[in-house]
Amino acid sequence: MSLRAIILEEIQTVAANQRKTLPPLTDALLLNDSGLDSLCFAILVARLEEITGRDPLGEVRQFPSTIGEFVSLYEEAHA
Repeated sequence: MSLRAIILEEIQTVAANQRKTLPPLTDALLLNDSGLDSLCFAILVARLEEITGRDPLGEVRQFPSTIGEFVSLYEEAHA
């Protein structure tokens, strides 16, 4: 399974666990429009750190604004 697929699956899992409804997850979808709140993102980042062993968000100056940027940040950290 690709890292992209893992991240998208984790987004869906966190949303389901927090009873959030997600729109279709496209690269252009703004994170603010994703239906996830700050708690969801905190859970997501913690889960991804457990899975990948890294937290690339701790190294960025600006939080990604789209799903595509979010995924790319993790992909670049693992290249």
